[in-house]
Amino acid sequence: MSTQVETPPGRAARPSWLSGPAGRTIGLVVALALVAVVGVITGGERFASLDNALTILRLASVTGVLAIGMTFVITAGGIDLSVGSLVGLSSVWASTLATQTMAEDVHWTVMVLTALAVGTAAGVINGVIIAYGKVVAFIATLAMMIAARGLAEMISGRQTQVVSVAGFLDFFRGDLIGVPVLVWIFAVVSVAGWFLFNRTTFGRRTVALGGNLEASRLAGIKVQRHLLYVYALSGLTSGIAGVMMLGRTTAGTSTNGLYYELEVIAAVVVGGTLLIGGRGTIVGTVIGVLIFSMLTNVFTINNLSISAQNVAKGAIIVVAVLLQQRFARRTTST
Repeated sequence: MSTQVETPPGRAARPSWLSGPAGRTIGLVVALALVAVVGVITGGERFASLDNALTILRLASVTGVLAIGMTFVITAGGIDLSVGSLVGLSSVWASTLATQTMAEDVHWTVMVLTALAVGTAAGVINGVIIAYGKVVAFIATLAMMIAARGLAEMISGRQTQVVSVAGFLDFFRGDLIGVPVLVWIFAVVSVAGWFLFNRTTFGRRTVALGGNLEASRLAGIKVQRHLLYVYALSGLTSGIAGVMMLGRTTAGTSTNGLYYELEVIAAVVVGGTLLIGGRGTIVGTVIGVLIFSMLTNVFTINNLSISAQNVAKGAIIVVAVLLQQRFARRTTST
């Protein structure tokens, strides 16, 4: 016996895919296109040039890599406020005189491995405190945010550490077929993140944790261990972003990554990942990062103040959260 759901009077029937992942992605693409149209209208050829497009991608690359890791964390029902500070800490540790001397004696990849190790270790500490110490993620990562920034200041003595390793600078300031290496790194991390999220049991378990922690435990998922892995992954992407920041600025300083966590969380939320966990999208996150990067570029071209930029971005975040709440209510009622 089949049943049919009647469309309420006065309301047109809407294809189901419009409220699904495909519909949300199309909505994000439309939003990105509208921002681009505004940029062309207000910025003209200056905005529409190839050089400016590469500038937008280059600016999006660091926050984009951080956002990939943050997508896993938020989808699992957590939050990581320490990512910006870990960018600063990993960039400072990788650019110390001792590390650069070792890099010159061995290979410049020593700096890369150092940054990755620092970021991952900090992520593991976050994971242990949250998963096994039962500390709320907000508090644990807030503590790490403060501690990591302070440690970066202690290591650097609040001084800028200039990178002088030629091989490192040549690689990260170079390009491949005209596209900056930083953009390629963002692309590779995005593809790897998409594969891990959508094509492996790790991604499915991450979604399950955010949907219902107790049900995941009863289903046989090692909840504590998986949470540890998720925060370690966020730390790893922070280390990658720290290396990219070194390549972009050619200097390690404790202020690297300052307030990046706010922009990263905003991009992930705008991209369609639910703040309460249980649903995430890597494609949406990438588009969300590009929207914010393009908006910043449009604001800069039109000489808008930082204050005006922050007001506009704040309004976008509020709208995105309101839309998420509406979606969550509709999903619960069906």
